[in-house]
Amino acid sequence: MSHQMPAGFTILAIETSCDETAAAVIRDGREIVANSVASQIDIHQRYGGVVPEVASRQHILTITPVINTVLAQVPGGWSAINAVATTYGPGLAGALLTGINTAKAIAWSRNLPFIGVNHLEGHIYASWLHTANDLAYQAPEFPCVALIVSGGHTALVLLNDHGDYRLLGQTRDDAVGEAFDKVARIMGLGYPGGPQMEKVARGVNPGALKLPRAWLRGTYDWSFSGLKTAVLNVVNDRLGERMEKVKLAEVDPAFTAQLAAAFQDSAVDVLVQKTVAAAREHKAKTIILAGGVAANTALRERLSATAKPIPVAYPPIWLCTDNAAMIGAAAYYRYQAGVQQDWSLDATPSLKLI
Repeated sequence: MSHQMPAGFTILAIETSCDETAAAVIRDGREIVANSVASQIDIHQRYGGVVPEVASRQHILTITPVINTVLAQVPGGWSAINAVATTYGPGLAGALLTGINTAKAIAWSRNLPFIGVNHLEGHIYASWLHTANDLAYQAPEFPCVALIVSGGHTALVLLNDHGDYRLLGQTRDDAVGEAFDKVARIMGLGYPGGPQMEKVARGVNPGALKLPRAWLRGTYDWSFSGLKTAVLNVVNDRLGERMEKVKLAEVDPAFTAQLAAAFQDSAVDVLVQKTVAAAREHKAKTIILAGGVAANTALRERLSATAKPIPVAYPPIWLCTDNAAMIGAAAYYRYQAGVQQDWSLDATPSLKLI
């Protein structure tokens, strides 16, 4: 049964699916009243990637201060909160449990509705958000085609309305963000790979250096494992026996930049072409670009240029990476549709959107 949503309905949202501890307060499903994200990037950089156990411990240490930070910005504090939401999957099990148990405790103790949100759905709803200074921002118009690109996911989804999703395509192996991270590691660019790759590739022409594109004709699916292997072979050919001893980025920065540009060009090309084709086939009124890789400037610019006249909606960079504001937005529309969880909700690390 759907819920009648009074004006000013305010949700405290929590996000702890990976290595960001985040909390936000969202009003009417769209307005960001308060938002705070505590990143763990500096902690995990020394390991070259996220260590689940370390992430979980850090969430436990950080969750209360982050929630207190956002509540301090809300007029009326706790009395202004109408519901509590949290991510329950997909993600790292231990990390998810921190957010779930915290949200349950708050909702139970204050007798508030408790709403579980799919992390991927949250990324989509980042494009519905605005701040108090941008009240004129228009929400995406249905039907939409959403390209979700992150470290763990690459998917193309048709949205006919709130909660009405259809999976059009997805990666058959590595997510594109994962491929960025792995290729950056192969070239010696460090972690996180995506921003490092974009930085060295910016304004660089790959020249004669061409990498394969896995078109997977007749589908809206992708495959990035072959592209990753192609980069590994190029680096191996370039360094030979030195590959185990030196990093390409240190001994040949110019070629590293060329290779990064070629990789980015290949990945962006197949993402854009399939997304635009799907949007035209399904007569989409909006294309939504969502997820951490949506922060990539080359992807934003090429998708916007290729999709014309279909508008492309993408959030500001600070809402592309994991945050709780997007969880609060998705939770509002779920609760409006009558979705509400009980205390048995558990972490679902491999949760599917559809």
